[in-house]
Amino acid sequence: MRLALMLALAALLFGVPLQARENQPPPLDGIALAALPPEAQHTLRLIRQGGPFPYPCKDGSIFGNFEKRLPPQPRGYYREYTVPTPGSRDRGARRIVAGKGDRNDVATSGEYYYTHDHYRSFRRIRE
Repeated sequence: MRLALMLALAALLFGVPLQARENQPPPLDGIALAALPPEAQHTLRLIRQGGPFPYPCKDGSIFGNFEKRLPPQPRGYYREYTVPTPGSRDRGARRIVAGKGDRNDVATSGEYYYTHDHYRSFRRIRE
């Protein structure tokens, strides 16, 4: 009870509503399509054409957004795709995460996010 009271008081003093702050991901920087590595540009083309993908068992799988770094959406809204890393012996850390958008289709949604550090940070792809 005391902790809740102290948090509420701190929120009033600093002018930040606690609930709004907890439910919102940090603001995302954008990145131009042309500024992406060539492998990411290729992956985005594959997403738009529906494949084939280099890791068919992994690419297109549900991205849970457990870190809450992307805008909140229902489970299953986001899908993840591998961006190959030259010289890597495994899938590497780079991914594109695609949202389904209003049309419920990652190929046409225009909602794409790039991460080079395995979900620690994201940048919205600007086309």
